[in-house]
Amino acid sequence: MSKQLPYTKSEAKAWAQKSIVDWYDCPVSSFNADDTFDEQGLRDNIEYYIDIGETGLVLGGFVAECWNTTVTEWKRYHEVCAEAAAGRIPLHTIIFDPSVHQAMEKLDYVQSLGYVAAEIVTPIVQLRADEEIYDYYKYLADHSDLAIIFYRSMVSGHLLSLDLSRQLSEIPSIVGMKQGSLNHADTVKLRHLCQDDFIVSDPIETHWFNDIRHGGQVMYGAFNHILYGKKRHLLEEYTELARAGNWDAAFAKYNELAPVRELLDEVMFGPLSGNFTYATTLGNVKAWYDAMGLAAGPLRSPMRQVTPEKREWLNGKLKEVGVV
Repeated sequence: MSKQLPYTKSEAKAWAQKSIVDWYDCPVSSFNADDTFDEQGLRDNIEYYIDIGETGLVLGGFVAECWNTTVTEWKRYHEVCAEAAAGRIPLHTIIFDPSVHQAMEKLDYVQSLGYVAAEIVTPIVQLRADEEIYDYYKYLADHSDLAIIFYRSMVSGHLLSLDLSRQLSEIPSIVGMKQGSLNHADTVKLRHLCQDDFIVSDPIETHWFNDIRHGGQVMYGAFNHILYGKKRHLLEEYTELARAGNWDAAFAKYNELAPVRELLDEVMFGPLSGNFTYATTLGNVKAWYDAMGLAAGPLRSPMRQVTPEKREWLNGKLKEVGVV
């Protein structure tokens, strides 16, 4: 039986405006050497995310390697995370299925565990035209009570048009988009195109300072608040200063993060912007987790592992920039 949500479908956008703020990071998954989930590692990491003040978690996506699991394993992963969170932090799932019916099965399942929203990645195996993609999202919105966020990114293999994004924003229970085109001008334009109660989130921390000026309320499905480690306070401080209108002081704090930002760009966003696949860069992110003392473990087969030499180099750089 599905758990009661903290909103009705007609209230979903208003709920999201108040609730989906600050940092909604996508964490990696911890695996054992035999390709099974390290369930204790997952639980330990959840405690860490709560301790550092994550506003919410976006679980089960590309970074979590849940594209590389069976449906049974996917369900168990979400169950473990829900048990560990125990209602102390809002949980969102990420779903990427070409079958709208498989997507619905997953939505129903996570709602039964207490998840409150879902990021839905564009389906493209057969559905390519705007009207086909619209109908996919409309079906989910009509048949699920969960608030839905869609992901506008070439990671799915198809970048949603501005007009389709606007059309989707008008569906009552579609409350926002993760605007991942890597172009902040798209984010600003989409805020003007979409209605005021719809969230357009730019997940790139490099853009965050300027995004606050343009109405940004959340870095949704990002990684920075977790990965910045001992430098995390600078992100929190410049955000608070910018929201208070203290732009010069905020920009000074923002600039202090430049070395960390440049390192993350080198090992993650640079390669990602070249081929739009997390698989190429995920090993570096897991090595970053390991250096911070978080549970990450190996990449799941058949992905190639990060070399010992790359790990050693990354550990040295993380110490150099003060993350660990």
